[in-house]
Amino acid sequence: MAPDVTEVANALANEVPFEEPSFMRVLDLEAMHVPEFPEYMTAEIPMVEDGEFRVGMEFSSREAVIKAVKDYSIRRSVDYRVFESEPLTFYAKCTQYGSGCDWLIRVSLISRRYCWVIRRYNGSHTCTRATISQDHSKLDSITIAEAIKPLVEADPSLKVKSVIAEVESKFNYTVSYRKAWLAKQKAVEKIFGGWDASYEALPIWFEAMCHKEPSAVVHFETMPTYQGDELVGDIRVLHRVFWSYYPCIRAFRHCKPIVQVDGTHLYGKYKGCLLVAVSQDGNNNIVPIAFAIVEGETSDAWHFFLSNLRQHVVTRDSVGLISDRHESINAAVERSNGAWSPPRAFHMFCIRHIESNFLRKFKAPYLQKLVVNIGYSRTVREYEVRYQRLRERGEAYTNWLNRIPREQYALDARNLPITALVKATFYRLNELFTRKRAEAESRINAGHVFSDIVTSKLHANQIASGNIQVSCFDRQNEVFEVREMPSGLEFAVDLRGLRCDCGEFQVDRIPCRHVFACCANQRLDWQLYVHDVYKMDQVRRVYRARFRPLGNPATWPAYNGPRFIPNPYLRRVMKGRPRMTRFLNEMDTRMLRRPR
Repeated sequence: MAPDVTEVANALANEVPFEEPSFMRVLDLEAMHVPEFPEYMTAEIPMVEDGEFRVGMEFSSREAVIKAVKDYSIRRSVDYRVFESEPLTFYAKCTQYGSGCDWLIRVSLISRRYCWVIRRYNGSHTCTRATISQDHSKLDSITIAEAIKPLVEADPSLKVKSVIAEVESKFNYTVSYRKAWLAKQKAVEKIFGGWDASYEALPIWFEAMCHKEPSAVVHFETMPTYQGDELVGDIRVLHRVFWSYYPCIRAFRHCKPIVQVDGTHLYGKYKGCLLVAVSQDGNNNIVPIAFAIVEGETSDAWHFFLSNLRQHVVTRDSVGLISDRHESINAAVERSNGAWSPPRAFHMFCIRHIESNFLRKFKAPYLQKLVVNIGYSRTVREYEVRYQRLRERGEAYTNWLNRIPREQYALDARNLPITALVKATFYRLNELFTRKRAEAESRINAGHVFSDIVTSKLHANQIASGNIQVSCFDRQNEVFEVREMPSGLEFAVDLRGLRCDCGEFQVDRIPCRHVFACCANQRLDWQLYVHDVYKMDQVRRVYRARFRPLGNPATWPAYNGPRFIPNPYLRRVMKGRPRMTRFLNEMDTRMLRRPR
């Protein structure tokens, strides 16, 4: 079963932990923090037993005064209006001042003491709390951003609904979706750096990473920058970037010969797409092997990604390339000069996407399983039986399926600034490789020869081989015929050719029940017929290479290249919450119903 890269790509871009590739924990947060909200940088608020202000109370800064008055008003469900806000004075009154409430506060800077002091205070509000609506005017996106910062730092994929729930829990107010969304954007920017500054930091980070690990691969495509008609030589527009870390490049040598690719949209300040390629180890764990950030899912962008992937990472032949049926991917494969075509590679379509397209076309969920099973067919006979069953339900179904070549059937940190997204792939992958390496070594030390996935299947096949009769046709060349009892079904088995008529042996590359029966009959070692990729020693080799820490940015080599800026044409022009640019299909709907 091939990996589902759609979940991987979405998880990566959203900085959402997907189970096997759990990629993202941003390392150098201190280097990425930008004081975008100076009003909170030194806002130390003195504690008072009854929560009330008093004359003579001192504050470290004007910002601390404003934050304290804001928090007081939100907590007590009251409101105020600022009458004077100067470098030396802050003066505010209740919005109901003169109409039943005399609350006011005046705070001044005492220069000789280097602090702000409350010079006048009229005591508690006497207005009714009913004057405050479900939301609060002083509970703005900046205040919320400060409150949710720890949550966003721990999980940048935090849902806006979760932000609303956190505000309700902490402040007892229900804020609008837009305010919560803006707050999350500001929190992300504060934690991970500004969007434009992130582009400038990207080549510096990549150069430091490649300095530590020269075998890593990074390939930029940039465009010139003009000021009027003048070319600006030291500034380049980032067009595309491809990257793969050395542990990932080395890991693919020991993975299954399959690569699945997909893309997902970026939802930050600038548009674009994150493209991801993944493979599988012998225990069915997803292994991310390469990434790219491009302008969109165009033919040129996919050609850029697939060319670099073929040149630097997927260098062996006879691999399966799995994708959806996007025309831009097909076009990129066709113009690859044979790099992704037989016999070097075999381009196949993800059966989950075929299933989704079928449901969208015919709205026939009762045929969904049959379509999937057609894609799972291991033999021509199996395919034809299931195909005929679908045809009996209606020729329109098989006519649609006929447009997809049979040989192409196969199973199958968007909100972050660009440098934070790239860093996330680095640190989460390091976390993944470290954990999987330890797990593999633990199983080897415990005496396990094969991976968990193959062990359970081998055990089931070995039990099922008990009711199979074996006839030897060529002992020297290991050719047999077997008969299942009591059904009487017969299958030819060629151990040396690694073939069985049932199809499972050549597809799974592990002994099927018929191979087990032949090995038992002739006293042969069935372990010889298990592909090396399923052996725990091989699984350990997938994660053997280690990521190298980048250390303090102050120790990085000086960067002398051009300054990168984002493509201004990719900037989102609308204000507020971005709108979804694609329609959810049936596959998305099912995924949304899953437990997180």
